[in-house]
This record gives sequence, structure tokens and C-alpha cells, in this order.
Amino acid sequence: MDFIPSHHPLTPPHAAEDRAIWLRLLRSRRVGVSTFYRLMKDHGSAQAALAALPKIASDAGVRDYQICPQNVIDQELRAGHKAGARLIAIGEAEYPSALALIPDAPPLIWAKGDLSLFERPILALVGARNASSLGLRMARALSRDLGAEGFAIVSGLARGIDAAVHDAALDTGTIAVLGGGLDVIYPSENKSLYDQISEAGVLISEQPMGMKPFARHFPMRNRIVSGMALATLVIEAAAKSGSLLTAGNAMDQGREVMAVPGHPFDGRSAGCNNLLRDGASLIRGSRDVIDVLAQASPLATTDLDTPVEALEPITPEVRSLKDHADLHGEILSRLGGAGVPEDQLIRDIGARADHVSAEIMALELDGQILRKAGGLLARI
Repeated sequence: MDFIPSHHPLTPPHAAEDRAIWLRLLRSRRVGVSTFYRLMKDHGSAQAALAALPKIASDAGVRDYQICPQNVIDQELRAGHKAGARLIAIGEAEYPSALALIPDAPPLIWAKGDLSLFERPILALVGARNASSLGLRMARALSRDLGAEGFAIVSGLARGIDAAVHDAALDTGTIAVLGGGLDVIYPSENKSLYDQISEAGVLISEQPMGMKPFARHFPMRNRIVSGMALATLVIEAAAKSGSLLTAGNAMDQGREVMAVPGHPFDGRSAGCNNLLRDGASLIRGSRDVIDVLAQASPLATTDLDTPVEALEPITPEVRSLKDHADLHGEILSRLGGAGVPEDQLIRDIGARADHVSAEIMALELDGQILRKAGGLLARI
């Protein structure tokens, strides 16, 4: 289905050359997802945005700005071709429809495998890396049973619950969203599973080919996991975990959140129990999942056509490149050689926490700040 949400009104690239220009804009310094959409809106095309970018950066106080070199893009495209992957742009028929509805949908994704899975109703199943035996059994049973009902299962190819749900859904359809480049297997112990998914399922990533995953990449991956799905189901999670971040993304994206209850003495169940306390749907088996979806959306238990039209797109807050540059400067001005806790930095700046966190990530990627032991931030 060729579905372009109202808040990303872009004409998808019609040729490989146009797709390469999109990629060059997206890979340019300080051009994240939100800036990419703003530049495309203001200038009408990626080519025009690239031409304007140095002056925009200069006006925002960024010195010696250079767009991403063409040879870097050529290398990434060759690596993608070598890996047997496809570069898919938002607005193209192959792009996952539900993912296109989120405000920070990746403009481009690398994908490898059976892309017809994107046309199926998709559920996200996530959970703890150090899962219990019962948690792994529950994960496999839910994944297997929901796959048999016609759902594709998406997760993050991590240890524990993620690996279990992927493995159980190999025969029915599974999608793995990677934290690093599509050609980088992480963790290495999942190489066999990675290979099987590339043959029977789908691997996707928004990161450059060859990019090794760092901790800052996984929250970005998690928004894609939840963004592709009608609902996110958490099977085991500690009180502070990446799985809860994925559930939080799902809530922000207007999707259903479900959780499997656990014993209150087991720390691996604290996150799920907290979600249930806060209103998530309690899940005991696959029938509960189907019943929740049937009540929450036009999805019927006997009709599994993807109801992405029923999902409301979330309109993003538009921020200019100057807004980004000003916040970059504010963060750098408050950091020195001594480490500062991230939460303290956010409080001192007084801006929205999600905006500050996004800029911190951008500065880390740009090599201007680093995280010391204990997660303290320092300026390089």
C-alpha cells in the first residue's frame, strides 16, 4: 500500500540517484530526522536542501560546515548492494505503513529479506535480556501462537526475550530491527538467528552500513520496533529497562501497550507489573492479545488486514536548525572536563527533556562530548 502520512508529505524518490541525494542529506552533519523533514519542507527537494545547508548552518553559528562527502554515500550504497539489502524511502510502497505514521519515522531504512511481511499486521514482543526460564517459555509460546494467527512479530534481536520471539516466529514471519548497520551482527552470539531471519524474515536498520551499535543507538531502534507495530507486548522487564522505553514509545505513538504479569519478588517482572498498574492490558496468552486488539481497533479476530488507516498520525513539533544549534551551544557551554550527570544537565538547561536528550546524542555522534564512567557527560 502506498501510504504517505499527512505530517510527512514528501514525494518519494523516483530513481536511485534521487535516493542517494536523500541519503546524503540525512547523513550530513547535524541533520537528524526532524531536521531532514524541516529542510525538505522548506526547500522542496533534497538537492535544494543540500545546496542551502552550508548557509543555513553558517547563519545558525556553525563554522566550517561541510555536507556529507559523496564518496561516503557511494561506499554505503556499495556496502548495501553487497549485503543484498534495499534502501527504502518513506512514501514508497514497500515502506512499513504503520511506521510512516510516527512523527520521527526514519526517512530511509535499509531492509533485507521478505518485504511482504511489512504488509501483515505486526506486533512487537520485547523483554529482558537476562530473561527467566518461564519468561522465555512465555515469549516463545506467544510468538508462535500469534504468528499462527497471521501476525508478523517484530523485535530487536537482543539476547533473551528478543531472540526467543524471533526464533519462535521464523516459520510464520519475524522482523528484526538492528541497533547498528544492517551488515553488523550484534550480539555476535545471534549470528545463526541473524542468518535465518535474513532468509525467512526481514532485517531492517536506519543506521549506515558498517555502523557498530553503541548504547545511544538502541533508543532510536526501539522507536522503530514500536512504530512498526499495532501494539507492543512486554514479557519481562526490570523497573528501568530498554523494554520500558519501547513501551513508552508505543504510548507516545498512540499504540496499544500490553504486559505479562510476574511475581512481585522477581525484579525482572517489576517493569511489567508497573505497566499493568499504569493501565497496560494484562496478557495471559495469545487470545488475550487478539481480544485487546479487537476492542481497541477495527482489527477483527477473523480479519487480519493491517488497519493502519485507523491509527492517528502524531504531528511532530517543528524545530528549526537554529533551535538545534542554540541548544547545542547551551549544552556545550555547561559542560567541561569534569563529568556532569545527564539529568542534572537537563534540569539546569530547563528545556524539554526529550529535546535535550536528542541533542546530547547528536553531540556524542559528532564527537564533541563523551560519557564517562557512571554515565557522566563531559566536553571533549
